[in-house]
Parts: sequence; C-alpha cells; structure tokens
Amino acid sequence: MEFRQLRYFVAVAERLSFSKAANELHLTVPPLSRQIRQLEDEFGVPLLVRDRRHVALTDAGRALLREARALIAQTERVSDCVRLAKSGEAGLVRMGIAPGLGERVSRVLVEHSKKYPAVDLQYDEIFSDLQIEPLLEGDIDIGFGRSIVDGARLDSEILFEEKFVVHLSRTSLLARRRTLRIRDLARETLLLPNRQFCAALYDKTLELYAEAGIPPQVLHVPLNPVANGDSQIVHVASHKGIFILPDESSGRPHSGGEVVAVPLDEPNAKIDVCMIWRKNEKSCAVLAFLESVRRVLRSPAADAVLVPHVSLAASPSAKSRRELR
Repeated sequence: MEFRQLRYFVAVAERLSFSKAANELHLTVPPLSRQIRQLEDEFGVPLLVRDRRHVALTDAGRALLREARALIAQTERVSDCVRLAKSGEAGLVRMGIAPGLGERVSRVLVEHSKKYPAVDLQYDEIFSDLQIEPLLEGDIDIGFGRSIVDGARLDSEILFEEKFVVHLSRTSLLARRRTLRIRDLARETLLLPNRQFCAALYDKTLELYAEAGIPPQVLHVPLNPVANGDSQIVHVASHKGIFILPDESSGRPHSGGEVVAVPLDEPNAKIDVCMIWRKNEKSCAVLAFLESVRRVLRSPAADAVLVPHVSLAASPSAKSRRELR
C-alpha cells in the first residue's frame, strides 16, 4: 500500500465519483481506477461498489476512509512541523540568564513569541560564568551574561553596556550624593561575591579601584541570586559595607527602603552584557532567536519600552540547576 493510493481513495470516496476525483487529482479515470483496484486487491475486500452511474462505499470502504483521513491529517501535521523547524518557526530554545538581566531578555521572549508562537522557549537563572559548561554540554543553547568568553568553542556578541551604581545604606552620608566617585568610597568596606560566579564583574570592580589608586577594603560575602536580594539588603542596611553592581531595573532598591543606589561617576564604570552560543550552531530555531535578540536589544529603541519582568522558571537541566546557587 502506498500513501499515494490512500490519497486517491479518499478523493474518490469523498466525491463518490471517479471523474470528479480524477479531475481534482489531475489524472484520467483509467489510472485512478487501477490504483483503487490495486488497493482492494491488497486488502482482499471491495472498498467501493460502482457501476456506470453509481459509486458507493462498502463497510470496509467506510472504515478505510475514516482511518485514511486521520493518517493523511497526521502526515500533513508532520510535514508542517518539519517545514516550520527548517525555517526556525518551531523547535526548542533553552537559555541561561544571569541575575539582573531577566527584564531585558524578557522583551526578546515577548517579541519572538509573537513572530514564532510554535517555538518552545525555556529559561533558567544561571550565573554568568556557570553558563559555559551547560552550553558546551548542550544543556542550554544561549547564555546571557557578563562573561569573558573563550572563542575556541563559543561565539559571543556584545548586546549593550550596563552602568554601575553603588548600593549603600539610606542612613549613610554618601546616600545624599547625586553621584559618587571611587575616591568617595575609600573608607567603605567593599562587599564582593565569590569570583567564580561572575569573574568579569569581580575583576571590573577591582579594576575601578586600581584606576583610581584606591586600595579597597574587601569583604567576601555569599551571593544572592537577585542583585537586591535579602542577604545584600541586610549587609548594606546594617553598615557591613557597600555593593557596586550593574544598574538593572530588576535589581534596583525599592523606593523608601533601607538601601539606595547612587550612580558611580567613573569613565569606565560600565560592563558589557553579551549573548553566547555554540560555534557552528545548526538549529534554525536557535539562529532565529539570536536574530530576535539583535533586533530587540541592539535597536536604538531597545531601552524605550519595558515589559513586565519574567520570573525565571527552572528548565534546562538538573546539572545546571545544581550549579545556580
């Protein structure tokens, strides 16, 4: 039995006319009739009762029509899925998003979903430097972070710059300033998370002190996944020290809270945010998403409109999930 024969049978069975079916299929009646005969010979049962004026379905014909329609519909769905996947309009894209970047990346998710509603977008919050291994192992497809990337196995692209702000206690005299310089922070304890989570941010912070000729008073602290998380608030509000962090809206202190953010006025007080992906990526869905990122985050109007913050639900893999904290 050939799939073509099922299509021919359905055409005849739905029209109960060989001539009408032949015209629809761009055939002549004799070859169409032969194909139906071959199908009946294979099943060993008549499917149609026909004479010169009349065509009717047998019980076996009605049963075959029902199943043939379902099979043809399923085949068309498979063809559509393959076609959509080939053009990047269907498939799976898994992302790792560094803390503080969810608001910006969520703009891409919203716009990409409008254009490609059949694409499954999965995301998880993963510190910048912990995205490399999941990318190389195939647990995620794209990373958004502040990483310094080895270009041997990964490609990267700078999307935008983040400026730095100083998080300090509202009761601090420095909290009244409109901007701060590194020299203003000389007597403040600098709270630094472990370097393994985001080496680029760690190194950039110390670089700012070195450029200003100020030796920092460093206290290493555990890093909360959220830039304005509870542990950071407690450390700052209790005068344990200050944080120097990228100025992302999702990490800004709450208005009227115990912690305030003051812009850091230094020429190099900024850090690049990149997207990273595997070299020679073949997935059309992933490549199409990269184009959406470029269109949304690198356009002049990218900062003009905000969408509601996307809560980063777990998705890529158990291994990468274990490495988040």
